[in-house]
Parts: sequence; structure tokens; C-alpha cells
Amino acid sequence: MPMPLDDLSDLDDAALLARYATGDRMAARALTLRFTPRVLGYAARLLGDRAEAEDVAQEAMLRLWRIAPDWRSGEAQVATWLYRVVTNLVTDRARMRRRRPATSLEDAPEIGDGQPGAEMRLMAADRLAALDAALACLPDRQRQAVVLRHIEGLANPEIAEILGIGVEAVESLTARGKRALAAALAGRRADLGYGDAGGAA
Repeated sequence: MPMPLDDLSDLDDAALLARYATGDRMAARALTLRFTPRVLGYAARLLGDRAEAEDVAQEAMLRLWRIAPDWRSGEAQVATWLYRVVTNLVTDRARMRRRRPATSLEDAPEIGDGQPGAEMRLMAADRLAALDAALACLPDRQRQAVVLRHIEGLANPEIAEILGIGVEAVESLTARGKRALAAALAGRRADLGYGDAGGAA
């Protein structure tokens, strides 16, 4: 018998997936609420395109539903499995869109309306756009590792499992990625509102 959504919040991911596999639709809702924002945010950071990220997140969740009856608890964490699926889907899409320009006028932030705080909103949008642009310039594996570690907050062993590489390789990728990001953003401190290039952030 399906449990109320509030009662499902205490169950771990594998238990929810097992309940979904037996027909508990509320378990699917609980998993969707738990994971969709995470996989969507991860895909959006890697792709730089919200609409494409939504497609990837939806496909990843569909794949989770399909594998639910065959899920073997203890072999992998649901979150790790989902991040791996998203990584693979993003890699496939990135290969297909390499010939397209990275940004367009539609991606530019809207001009502020002059209300109080508009300048701060524009500056925050500029900082986010600068970070996204710098991330987009990283090689795929570095970008994936940096986003998983420093934006998604995953530990290196989990990232290694998601990317199918060793922990040392993860450490190397994140270190190189951070250096590349710092170099890419170093000359933009003043125009991003961090004071002059020599000042404190």
C-alpha cells in the first residue's frame, strides 16, 4: 500500500526506488522531488542551456524508472548512478552541438528596470555568466569534475565512480580545472565588481 509523501521522506533512495518498483507512485514522486533539482542543476552547468538540461534531467529520471525493477540495492548509490547517467547524456549532447556557438543574444541577461537592487542583480548575473563561460572553456572531463566537486559538493571517491576513473585522476582534473578557471577569471575581477585586480574579493 502506498505511503503518504511525508512518511516517505525518511526512507533512503534505494528503499524509495524499491517501493516504486512495486507500484508505489508516491515513492516515485518523492524520488522526483529529491533528485530532479540536483540532476537538472548539474546538467545545466555542464551544458549551459536550460532547455537541453531539462531534457537530460527528464531522460535520466526515465532511465531510473526503467531500471527500478532490476535495481540491486548495495551495488551502487542511486545518486551516483543518476549523476553518471546525466554525465553520459551530456557528453553525447556536447558532441552533437560542438559546431554551434556557445552563447546567443537570448542568453544575455535582461537590462535592469532601475529599481533598487537592479545593479546588484546585474552584477550577480554577470558573475554567474562569467563562471558559466569559463566552465564552458574547460575540457569536458575537467568541467564535469569541477562541477561535481565544487558546485554539487560530491566527494572525490563518488566523482571517481560517476566518471569511471580513479580518485587520483579526479584530484588532478579538479586541480587543473580550478587553475584554468582562476586564470580565465583573473583579468575580470574589476568588471565583475570584485574591486581592482589587486584588491580583496
